[in-house]
Amino acid sequence: MGAEAFHKELLPPPPLVLGLEPSALVDHVARVDWSLLHQLPGEHGGSTPVTVGELEHILREVKARVVSCHHDDDVDVKNMAGGSVANTIRGLSSGFGISSGIIGACGDDEQGQLFVNNMNFNGVNLSKLRKKKGHTAQCVCLVDAFGNRTMRPCLSNAVKVQAEELTTEDFKGSKWLVLRYSILNLEVIQAAILLAKQEGLLVSLDLASFEMVRNFKQPLLNLLESGDIDLCFANKDEATELIREQQSADPVAAVEFLAKYCSWAVVTLGPNGCIAKHGKEIVHVPAIGEAKAIDATGAGDLFASGFLYGVMKGLSLEECCKVGACSGGSVIRSLGGEVTLDNRHWMYKQMQIRGLLTPDTSK
Repeated sequence: MGAEAFHKELLPPPPLVLGLEPSALVDHVARVDWSLLHQLPGEHGGSTPVTVGELEHILREVKARVVSCHHDDDVDVKNMAGGSVANTIRGLSSGFGISSGIIGACGDDEQGQLFVNNMNFNGVNLSKLRKKKGHTAQCVCLVDAFGNRTMRPCLSNAVKVQAEELTTEDFKGSKWLVLRYSILNLEVIQAAILLAKQEGLLVSLDLASFEMVRNFKQPLLNLLESGDIDLCFANKDEATELIREQQSADPVAAVEFLAKYCSWAVVTLGPNGCIAKHGKEIVHVPAIGEAKAIDATGAGDLFASGFLYGVMKGLSLEECCKVGACSGGSVIRSLGGEVTLDNRHWMYKQMQIRGLLTPDTSK
């Protein structure tokens, strides 16, 4: 099969939460000024795929003229395991002490080793991660002075876990499966949901991007209408895109729409907090932390970490949203989608101030 699981000889108990990231991804995050962004093809703030050569060229340019930032450490480019699902899983493991694992594939290259080291360091279970011959996906994340990010992913030649490689064994004993919607990964997503449901797992879906919702709405609606999605996260743009045809295409209408199909429906509103619905209950919770983000990368992913922790601990809907807000607010205080130790302590303090159940991370 050309794939092998890590640490087969050491079989820890199955992780409570599994994240599906078909292609493991490494982020290269840097703060840059406008002059470099103007040279790049594609829109500012967007995510435009690039070739390996283009990615290496951008990284060379960044290193040659990176803007030092007093908010962060002295590293010009921060390299870390990336991807929306990996951010959420890492946040659950390191920040909330919830046993979490990744299903996917990484290459046998330097970037693959970096992904493995970063996830291992944060306590993520990698027994379901396949190592394959080839390249690991990469993404350059360029952050401007306002905290806005411009992404240039390089995925075309990356190794990937295929639908037919997944087995019920991958899901046995776990409680949640965390997914991100992607038309490129639709086949493996559908296979994972099918197997997860056979094993009694709950499924959480993030809507990924408003472009993904706009361009591939029908397959997304099919997923929602299947009844297999228990929890859905959308940001304001994705939510609006999802119900664009409706007369009142606002976040409240979007939450109501998602709640028709999912037990928990959440729409995040950036600095305006979030709206969520569970059963008949609907809540609006404000954001927590500074209004000005140093880097918005991972805000939604880490919100999901906190919200899932709340659900797994049996907290009320409002408390789940507040923990999500503390978690999402912690990651925007520095570069990249990984919460630093200082910012994790900031998060715990915010949770204590609000009387929220803080995690036992001593284990």
